[in-house]
Amino acid sequence: MKNNISHPVACPQTAVFDDGWSTTPHDQSILPARSQKGRGAVSNIDGRFERHIHQEVDDGWLGQLMEDAPPRTKTTLGIDGARSVITRNQSPDVPFDRSINPYRGCEHGCVYCFARPSHAYLGLSPGLDFETKLFWKPDAPTLLRKQLSARSYSPAPIVIGTNTDPYQPVDRDKQLTRSIIKVLSDCQHPFSLITKNGLVTRDIDLIAPMAANNRASVAVSVTSLDHRLSNLLEPRASAPHRRLDAIRKLSDAGIPVTVLCAPIIPGLNDTEIENIVAACADAGARSVGHIVLRLPLEIASLFEEWLEAHYPDRKAKVISLIKQMRGGDIYQSEFGTRMRGTGPIADLIATRFKAARKKHGLDGRSLNLDCTGFKRPSADGQMSLF
Repeated sequence: MKNNISHPVACPQTAVFDDGWSTTPHDQSILPARSQKGRGAVSNIDGRFERHIHQEVDDGWLGQLMEDAPPRTKTTLGIDGARSVITRNQSPDVPFDRSINPYRGCEHGCVYCFARPSHAYLGLSPGLDFETKLFWKPDAPTLLRKQLSARSYSPAPIVIGTNTDPYQPVDRDKQLTRSIIKVLSDCQHPFSLITKNGLVTRDIDLIAPMAANNRASVAVSVTSLDHRLSNLLEPRASAPHRRLDAIRKLSDAGIPVTVLCAPIIPGLNDTEIENIVAACADAGARSVGHIVLRLPLEIASLFEEWLEAHYPDRKAKVISLIKQMRGGDIYQSEFGTRMRGTGPIADLIATRFKAARKKHGLDGRSLNLDCTGFKRPSADGQMSLF
């Protein structure tokens, strides 16, 4: 049974408006969320723009049902009718101003994903909906070609996969990311990919020739070398050893690889910093960067649910350490600090990464790609002669 509890639009879910009918009866109790195998979020919390929140309660009729495993939520794929494909940003925290995200939502199910709150704009949950109700942009290659053909367009590196992973499982069938890379390669337009899926090696034949002219690079996210932790944090992403294998194959093909150790979660994976850097350097990575855990908006509740479900003994410690990096709050959104945090713990993490990079001869993350060879396409896909 579910209770519908009304509250004002865009108010936090803890600020509940009681209309006189929404209280849970004394003979009912709110049921804890139960994790599903292969999914990251434990629950399907309502988005911040919804007029109601929903709570599952035990009305005395559930009996054996609560002892059984919860039913698995299937993945669905809808169409995103966006009219453009290149997204612009002015963030001083990232070394690029434009990006492409072939998909909305991500089946990898990373519980910490900072893109989860964007699903609330669709009237969907940042929880399980984000990783099960996906949307793709089948017209992305055509739209991209049209945007690149505009006389007002000036080339600069495009990063593919800044919000959701371009190589999430559905791309094995759709191959949308490959189609986008093909358009960029035809135009000799510089690009970089961000992924945590070994599927990226499928497109080495397109990426390597561009990389040979300093027009392509790949960033691989490696969060942990611990298979259990990785599986719980990122249930449908490639296992750690497969990501290392992808780094090796990309590097052997002459493609520069940056490793993103993101997120670093104090009390959970921070003990692995030196081992992750060493393993990735051995696989052929050229540079490494890090980002500490970010918990904006609904992600804070989702992450706390996840800790309670999988690491209840560490929950209090992990939350305390996170707050120590955020000036006592669960999150800081200011540019310059949101990626790195502040205070002794954040400083120690940064110092350890600096020492590890120096030990293995790795650089910090950069995006210095050549834009001089860009060939503007016409709207119908033909290259311009002038």
